[in-house]
Amino acid sequence: METKKRSEEKFTQSLTFKAIMIAILVLLLLIPNAMIQGLISERQERSEQTIEKINEKWSLSQTICGPILTIPFTTTYLDSEKNPYTKEHELHLTPKDLNINTRLFPEERYYGIYKTILYKSENLISGHFAPLNQLKVENNVSFHFDKAYLTLELSDLRGVTNQLDFQLNGKSYPAEVGNTKRIIGVNLVGNLNGAIDPVSENDYSFECQLNLNGSGDINFIPMGSVSKVEMEGDWTSPGFIGSYPPEYKLTDKGFKATWNILSFNRSIPEHWVDDNIEQLQNSSFGVNLVNPVDHYQQNMRSAKYSLMFIALTFVTFFFVEVLTKKRIHPIQYLLVGIALILFYTLLLSISEQINFAIAYLIASIATIVLITSYAYSIFKNKTQTGVLALMLCILYVFLYVILQLEDVALLIGSIGLFIILGIIMFFSRKIKWYKPEEEAAAAVADNENKDLIIEVAP
Repeated sequence: METKKRSEEKFTQSLTFKAIMIAILVLLLLIPNAMIQGLISERQERSEQTIEKINEKWSLSQTICGPILTIPFTTTYLDSEKNPYTKEHELHLTPKDLNINTRLFPEERYYGIYKTILYKSENLISGHFAPLNQLKVENNVSFHFDKAYLTLELSDLRGVTNQLDFQLNGKSYPAEVGNTKRIIGVNLVGNLNGAIDPVSENDYSFECQLNLNGSGDINFIPMGSVSKVEMEGDWTSPGFIGSYPPEYKLTDKGFKATWNILSFNRSIPEHWVDDNIEQLQNSSFGVNLVNPVDHYQQNMRSAKYSLMFIALTFVTFFFVEVLTKKRIHPIQYLLVGIALILFYTLLLSISEQINFAIAYLIASIATIVLITSYAYSIFKNKTQTGVLALMLCILYVFLYVILQLEDVALLIGSIGLFIILGIIMFFSRKIKWYKPEEEAAAAVADNENKDLIIEVAP
């Protein structure tokens, strides 16, 4: 019984037992780390909800579609008894060419600690419709050219800040809100009051000035057989979205972008009847005013490296304990691990108030000072404490570099971890993992085995 108790005491004092305890502590600390990641997600969701409320009061993201020329017509049919009856339809025609010149004026708005990006825009829309003298007319179809009208569709009418007037061949036609939703949202309708001449061989030139507020992004649908959109704005980090990449130029003050889209680049018909057309959002393109610093995303990415920080810090403490033969209690490991976890709550709370880089610097310095001060009280050695402080500094610098290099973060992280593992293996090569008495017992057993082999040999 005494021998068993003594062997249990030896095991609890062995390096193996200490390594197992450290591994258990690391796994336990993953629980508060998961809570930290949940807190980051919760704060991010709250930020998105607040930003959405701000945007709704201003205006949501905008999509501009059109203008479209619509001509009502009546079709005569015969029923089974050869009696005629009629149905009303509408023919929708897209422009032969469409030109949009847009000037963006982005601005940042704050609601407490939350920030959103809004914009004002000035859009000059112009182009031509083809003449209608070659329009194929069947015997049972009667067009009502006197009731023709232009339509410009928008995703959010709350953003319109000027009285919109359609100019057709130099004449002005005021726009009114339509009562139907065709492609993307609410439409503005300009009745042409008989301006369409079905026998004319001339194009119909159009133009309108649209001042539009929005938030997040602005998009266009290439309704023209040839569509050209030119945009410039005072925003240094635009995100070009949609189905068509532009030619663009970025400067210190903003950007300029140009899209040229031909009829065979798009999947939009030149004309259709009634609502026989699919939703065209997949054909849209535009600019997203990207917020270059998403501190919630950076917080989440940094929290995912917490296991590496905890494990490497514990390994350093373990090496100091083994090499200097100073006993460190598991509770002391736990307190250091909690300090490492609290770094992420500090970073999150501070980065919501100030720039992420400065918040990272403050949180990392505070954590390093706290851990090294506590380590000095344990080690009572400036050299060992200095090595720990240096290791923590390197780790936090390494993490910050990874957070900034998004495209090659995996490559840099993998190389860094490989180097760290090599350093750990180098410093651990001379550690005697077995106690001297255990090594002696193993040697005696080996010698007895050799003697036994010699005795049974023929």
